[in-house]
Amino acid sequence: MNLLPDLTPKEAVQFQKVLVEMIRFRPLPPPGGNLLIAGADCSYEKRATTGYAAIVVCRWPSMEIVDVGRGTADIGFPYVPGLLSFREIPLLQLAWESLRAKPAFVVVDGQGMAHPRRMGLASHAGLVWNTPTIGSAKSLLVGEHRPLREKRGSRAILKHQGETIGVALRTREGVKPVYVSPGHLADLKTAAQWILRLSPKYRIPEVIRLAHQEVNRLRRKDLPAR
Repeated sequence: MNLLPDLTPKEAVQFQKVLVEMIRFRPLPPPGGNLLIAGADCSYEKRATTGYAAIVVCRWPSMEIVDVGRGTADIGFPYVPGLLSFREIPLLQLAWESLRAKPAFVVVDGQGMAHPRRMGLASHAGLVWNTPTIGSAKSLLVGEHRPLREKRGSRAILKHQGETIGVALRTREGVKPVYVSPGHLADLKTAAQWILRLSPKYRIPEVIRLAHQEVNRLRRKDLPAR
């Protein structure tokens, strides 16, 4: 089955309803030596014709970078909130295919289940790659949660239409939370645990921070020679 067909936005909404039935939830691997963990990020302007993507693979717990995948391509799908996976996964797929070291799971800069149709970028990417994924987003797409305490590690369940779809997680004291939701082959409990582990210094997980830096270098065309 083609998990990223060429569709109109209206068709893409219906296809998301098919894809969500394929999502599976299970605990992520526990922390252990030599576990490979990746971060994935895209960069483009809303009206741009070219987009960029990077996937950075790190070794836990040292966070040594062991591989980097990059992708640059023309953007064929319009910018429609709720349908960003159809715009961004073709870019991320190029980066994924260039990786030599495949990770145990990927943290995606975007939503997983915390999406109107429970099919955010992380969920869709996990299906395409058949790999566990976590959505870690800087802003809220749907849902509500109670106020968080200011302490690092504070969290509040994110709900939408009576369903638990994620968690608001404070990764730094006094800093805005991130919004964590399982993508594919992950569950909420272990996804939140891993995002906190991966955010020892900054608001966003280290693997996402590294992927963000990498994709911006790619966009500026100032990558060092390899």
